Amino acid sequence: MSDMPAPSSAGGLKAWLTSDTPRSRLQARAISLWFAWRDLIRNPLAVVGLVIIAVLILMAVFAPLIATAPPNQQDLANRLMPPGTGGHLLGTDDLGRDIFSRIVFGSRVTLEVVALVAITAPVFGLIVGTVAGTLGGWVDRVLMRITDIFLAFPRLILALAFVAALGPGIVNAILAIALTAWPPYARVARAETLTVRRADYIAAARLQGAGTLRIITGHIMPMCLSSLIIRVTLDMAGIILTAAGLGFLGLGAQPPLAEWGAMISAGRQYLLSHWWVATMPGLAILTVSLGFNLLGDSLRDVLDPRGAG
Repeated sequence: MSDMPAPSSAGGLKAWLTSDTPRSRLQARAISLWFAWRDLIRNPLAVVGLVIIAVLILMAVFAPLIATAPPNQQDLANRLMPPGTGGHLLGTDDLGRDIFSRIVFGSRVTLEVVALVAITAPVFGLIVGTVAGTLGGWVDRVLMRITDIFLAFPRLILALAFVAALGPGIVNAILAIALTAWPPYARVARAETLTVRRADYIAAARLQGAGTLRIITGHIMPMCLSSLIIRVTLDMAGIILTAAGLGFLGLGAQPPLAEWGAMISAGRQYLLSHWWVATMPGLAILTVSLGFNLLGDSLRDVLDPRGAG
């Protein structure tokens, strides 16, 4: 099949996406994505997850426009004000800083962590898993034993060890989280590789002269992507919690940078008397984690045909 461009008009594009007989590889992929998107948005929980993630992205992008005050502006005369008083929607913290504004700017840190970890750890895990599953033998044993070593430690404990060695800071925290997040993706990719490496189309590719690298990148890796996308989305909540945990312990984002975990840490001593200082950023973490979990569960239903029915 030859690749043909999609039609430009809206009506033609819809007919092109709903065709029963695709005439090109591009059209076949587009039709597959269209049906997956249609099934996804029919799930109310998926829509809720998408809305939460969209709000997070919009908050991060338009933080200066959404925030009602500079996030680091101190006003000791109005410290620890309850929500809704003095023009502070979610109240103020112990230094008189507006909590709503700090949560809005803190979304940038959260999104930065999620984005950087999502484009590093799964890619590295995919490479390790597919290479181990395809080559087998001593390569598989060595790579999987290294993976087992990383999996033997709780993610937060291992991240703490890396940050302690590298030094506190948001960049080192992201690096530590990425270094501890790749092993599950390697396991998933290896399991998928073992199920397809002896398939007929792999044998046909070898008969046509395709090398090992071509088979891994052109045939095996694409088959692993759906499972990895599902796993990445479901793992985002854990990654956010790990980043917040490092911030809570003072090893993540450093003051005065607004970060949700550090905000909870600063407000924990006021939890009984001024509950909103720690509760508001905690609710932000809960909401974003819930959004990623809802989207991940829905993606699993759409992208994993073995889980359907």
